[in-house]
Amino acid sequence: MKHHTLPLLALTAALTAAPCIQAQTTDHSGQLNLNANQARIVTTDGKVRFYDTDQTGGIDLNKATSTVTVYPRQGNWQDTYTRTVRSVTFAKAQAPAATGTIDNHGVEITRGQGWNEAAYAEWNLLDGASTYHVYVKGDNESKYTRVDQQMVRDYGNHGRADMVGLKAGNYTMKVVPVTGGQEDNDKASTVSGLTVKSYDRSGFIQIDSTSIGAYNYDGTLKPTARVIYVTAKTAKTVSLDVITGKNQKKETFTGLQAIINAYQKGWETRPLCVRLIGQIRDTDMDYFGSKAEGLQVKGKNNTIAMNITIEGIGEDATIWGFGLLLRNAVSVELRNFAIMLCMDDAVSLDTDNRYCWIHHLDLFYGNTGGDSDQAKGDGTIDVKGNSQYITIAYNHLYDSGKSSLCGMKSETGPNYIDYHHNWFDHSDSRHPRVRTMSVHVWNNYYDGCAKYGVGATMGSSVFVERNFFRHSKYPMLISKQGTDAKGEGTFSGENGGTIKSYMNVYAETGNKSGYLPVTHQQAPRNFDCYEASTRNEQVPATYKALTSDKAYDNFDTDPDLMYRYTPAEAVDVPAIVTGHYGAGRMNKGDFQWRFDNATEDTNYAVVSSLKTALKNYTTSLKGAFE
Repeated sequence: MKHHTLPLLALTAALTAAPCIQAQTTDHSGQLNLNANQARIVTTDGKVRFYDTDQTGGIDLNKATSTVTVYPRQGNWQDTYTRTVRSVTFAKAQAPAATGTIDNHGVEITRGQGWNEAAYAEWNLLDGASTYHVYVKGDNESKYTRVDQQMVRDYGNHGRADMVGLKAGNYTMKVVPVTGGQEDNDKASTVSGLTVKSYDRSGFIQIDSTSIGAYNYDGTLKPTARVIYVTAKTAKTVSLDVITGKNQKKETFTGLQAIINAYQKGWETRPLCVRLIGQIRDTDMDYFGSKAEGLQVKGKNNTIAMNITIEGIGEDATIWGFGLLLRNAVSVELRNFAIMLCMDDAVSLDTDNRYCWIHHLDLFYGNTGGDSDQAKGDGTIDVKGNSQYITIAYNHLYDSGKSSLCGMKSETGPNYIDYHHNWFDHSDSRHPRVRTMSVHVWNNYYDGCAKYGVGATMGSSVFVERNFFRHSKYPMLISKQGTDAKGEGTFSGENGGTIKSYMNVYAETGNKSGYLPVTHQQAPRNFDCYEASTRNEQVPATYKALTSDKAYDNFDTDPDLMYRYTPAEAVDVPAIVTGHYGAGRMNKGDFQWRFDNATEDTNYAVVSSLKTALKNYTTSLKGAFE
């Protein structure tokens, strides 16, 4: 979504010097619509208002009076903002992802696109072809590389091949039919211009000098990495030799859980890439290392790197009926798959994990638990037990009840965690709820969150930066003070932490109390957040959580600690997060759900039709072409 910012330097200066603040005279703004060209007006209190440009006659900026006036294309109203405007920007309607250039000569390619370090092609099945060989080539490469046959798949009425582990750039994929055991190159077709981008590796995971999991920083596999392909049919039978003792002693293990368990011995140093294909149900697995969660990824201790990546292939990789438990996991990556109807948590980073990267997952309801607050399952992504340097990014959480608990009571620290570019899609609470830890929360899209956004307890320090809150109740809460000490409070009976806020925006708040945080300027002691005037402003030690007497630790201004990152302006976050390269699986996955904002923005309950659809979900994958 492209935009340009009007020159508001003089207006900004006038606002700073203004002796009084006046609200706009009327309000004819509409709602966020990523499919329309819109003007966005952000006011000094962080509220953002939208005007469709096809209905707006013009916007006048009067620097002399520090006034912004919006006129209609038809009608005689005007909305006037006096000394209240932070910025005015324009955004074009979000365009769908472009298909590459198709050149068909026999096989009929119907679609091909690039994504994050991956590309794919789909085609109609060709009469007489027994299988297909698929190749990929970068624009700067002279030769094609053949795609592993496990990733060339049959969906009954079409074929599809994905290639992963690609550097950023433009690529061509070629689909060659095989007839009578021979490639028929006369009927081969290509799709070119597939734009591949790099995954955004911002976050505390970059504190370490090596890349996370089985992949290099450039997106290619590490030189000694090994790959196993796991499907519903092979989850129990896939085998791999693993070094399990001195003098390179090797043993062969069969079944996905058995293979991952073998890494717990700590002798195996070769990275492992587990590629999930299609739907894998709980009954498909060899066994579970965790009876409570499901698949367990457990290292020997929190110092030995496992270098494991578990990734989904394409847009339909799904684990169904179980979740993942990480313990003593160092250098582990989860990406590009869905979790449906897990046992307890979807992903639990339970004990002593370090340098783990959880990204581009689609996360749905878990099974109903025994407690009253577990109707949607327990946690979605929980970070507990002294886990350190964890990045949770670009995940799509569908109506989660408790999105993310971050911290327990026994952490010894330092525990640095970040959440960025996640789509909290009508989820209820804990985005995250932070105990004890130092957490950076930036560029997330809070889309109709019904209970609260970020919660700080037990002396935690949370930097909430440039997030977009749309119709989200209580964007920030500190336990037992500010908003949490009034009315419906409290979200936690624990002592409080401290929140630093900077350049967040709030849309569709109306005049509802609680849809804007109480800042330290409004209540110097009983605040929801310290509202910083610059990104690098340090929170003075005099601003403390009332009940814990803990001051903010200013971790975010320590140049030796903070990672490199480039945050987008908050008004651009929804377009980025919901865009083609944004949150969730490739192409937003094969199972998508649109919520009705009118009924779901304030609804805590399970959406029964969604729960039923998840129970009935089944893959359309027939298998790989032989």
